[in-house]
Amino acid sequence: MKIDIHTHILPPDIPSFKKKFGYGGFIELAKNSSCSAKMMWDDGKFFRDITSNCWDPEKRLEEAGENNVDVQVLSTVPVMFNYGIPGKDNLEVSKFLNDHIAQVVEKNPKRFVGLGTLPMQEPALAIEELNRCVKDLKLAGVQIGSHVNQWNLEHRELFPVFQEAEKLGAAVFIHPWEMMGAERMPKYWLPWLVGMPAEVSLAICSMIFGGVFERLPNLRVAFAHGGGAFPMIVGRVEQGFLARPELCALDNRINPREYLGRFWVDSLVHDPVALLYCMQVFGEDKVAMGSDYPFPLGEADPGGLIESIKGLKPQLRQKLLGGNALDWLGLAKERFR
Repeated sequence: MKIDIHTHILPPDIPSFKKKFGYGGFIELAKNSSCSAKMMWDDGKFFRDITSNCWDPEKRLEEAGENNVDVQVLSTVPVMFNYGIPGKDNLEVSKFLNDHIAQVVEKNPKRFVGLGTLPMQEPALAIEELNRCVKDLKLAGVQIGSHVNQWNLEHRELFPVFQEAEKLGAAVFIHPWEMMGAERMPKYWLPWLVGMPAEVSLAICSMIFGGVFERLPNLRVAFAHGGGAFPMIVGRVEQGFLARPELCALDNRINPREYLGRFWVDSLVHDPVALLYCMQVFGEDKVAMGSDYPFPLGEADPGGLIESIKGLKPQLRQKLLGGNALDWLGLAKERFR
């Protein structure tokens, strides 16, 4: 069984939130045909070309079948987080996106699992929508950004959201967005190549040093892109903790290495050596297949990297392809039979 925990979807039509709210800064779709469109900012600036597999569930199912993917976990495109607008407005945007994902899942519950998005800039509203996502829409959890404006993920304002996610048994998928240092990386697509791994590493370190995992031992969190740069800096992070506790151990006095195995990462690292190393760092039970479908920086053959590694025992291969995803989602395999 192959479960892809990292796929993105958009509604086929996005209303003009600029007209609705009276200010700009929103993504709109400019369709070129029935099978292609441009994601555009409402000021006319181009963001990204997409094809119908980004909004058409039937096309997704067709391509998933071609790649032997049994289940896709659906989440919105991170540019839709909209953390910079008033929270009450983002609640409306979030509801629109979440309702769409819930409808897609409802029509094909054995092939899709849904993750909602939240107005994280207003934690009380985020908690309200989190409850609606889980209790009313029957989504498995939520996707959030690697930071919320100026708040890193250990910020005290965000803790109640994580606390509620643990209480509800909701899975949390953390995806990089608005990459640090982007203004210094105008060329070579470096915000995506360099900034994204740094963002994920920042998110992991923030939650460890901030004591989020310590205070919420049953919170189920997965980080995108194989944990970003974190696997390569975990030794440095531990050394900083040991050498300068007065700087690092401000909110949590437990060695960061103790939290390896407490959260999941996806397998999207594009390199077999890196994937094997992620399994050593995070644990064989904590790496789950993820492709970033349907975008070009993702894995064109979902699960292909896992399947390319020779010598993996069948039981371990199955955990990487699907079993670990089920554990993170808190779902039974029987749901998909």
